[in-house]
Amino acid sequence: MNTEVKGRVLVAMSGGIDSSVAAVLLHEQGYEVVGMTMKTWDYASAGGSKKETGCCSLDSINDARDIAVQLGFPHYIIDIRDEFGDFVIDNFTDEYLAGRTPNPCVLCNTHIKWDALLRRADQLGCQFIATGHYANIRKDAETGRFVVSKGLDENKDQSYALWGVSQESLSRTLFPLGGMRKTEIYDEARRRGFTELVNKPESYEICFIPDNDYRGFLRRRVPGLEARVAGGNFVTKNGRVIGKHEGYPFYTIGQRKGLGVALGYPAFVLEIRPDTNEVVLGNYDELASTATVVGKLNMGKRASLAGLGLVPAVVKVRYNHDGSPAFLEEVDGKIRVYFEEAVHAITPGQAAVFYDGQDVLGGGWIERHVIGEFPLPFAVAESIR
Repeated sequence: MNTEVKGRVLVAMSGGIDSSVAAVLLHEQGYEVVGMTMKTWDYASAGGSKKETGCCSLDSINDARDIAVQLGFPHYIIDIRDEFGDFVIDNFTDEYLAGRTPNPCVLCNTHIKWDALLRRADQLGCQFIATGHYANIRKDAETGRFVVSKGLDENKDQSYALWGVSQESLSRTLFPLGGMRKTEIYDEARRRGFTELVNKPESYEICFIPDNDYRGFLRRRVPGLEARVAGGNFVTKNGRVIGKHEGYPFYTIGQRKGLGVALGYPAFVLEIRPDTNEVVLGNYDELASTATVVGKLNMGKRASLAGLGLVPAVVKVRYNHDGSPAFLEEVDGKIRVYFEEAVHAITPGQAAVFYDGQDVLGGGWIERHVIGEFPLPFAVAESIR
């Protein structure tokens, strides 16, 4: 074991295998580790039907504490339910009521978890914070900026969810798992005898909706919502009424299942109109967009794209999107994304993340999409066809 102390680090420990192995590795590398588990949500208070699971459950808190006890480093639990609920859950609800589809995990990373960790790190005398994310950070020698890049394991890469973390936060962040594959994480846990971690099922749900029923969550969260929005119209792009729906907040762009209408072809949600309680349906080809507008930016590798003209990049419009080649243009503090080929189901409220190779160039929130002809200036369009 490395006996040189490299500094004091506060590790966010959810009780799962990734954050636990991250803490173990840092401990063995010579860091003075302090574990911390954040209680973000009390699911029982929301009236859900499924037992509380994931990072907020008592079992997960105990699992994190057990690792700390075995390795002999301190572990704390912090209750951030109030700040989490006021910001993340209120935003989640407001976005659906505005006809958009939110991404609460990205919002939580950006505005809650990193800020909460850094405040506690300062209180505990920790120079660094660390998480079990599959991503990498480096300081660019030329610009001095801290750059997030993809994790080695492309199947587990979580750089998409980290675009909003500030430069100040990144300057103090460690990602011990960035250069490892998931299979190696399991091997590391087995080698150290943490078999319960290896066998523990992973949670992929939103932490405050462990039953994955966001519609039920909205109904409980907003009294009278169902009665208020029920009975709106399904319409086509040209306004023809083709059926009734349960209420516009209960649908997302690209949705196909659960529509309850038969049109003679597979129907998808193309647009949500909260002002008129209309949900626009169409075929798959009508979901294709050639451009989108992205706002509330946080730039990573570059501080700004203003004045650079059209900047090539690969853009991911959702977490499980492979990414599509595009050109970026910054105009009035927003990014216009011009795709080389049409992309389906671009969804307002989701994050768009721009990549320069493996590096996160920046990101922001999708405000609207553009459906129609290839929008690039003619000369540029001709040059890439």
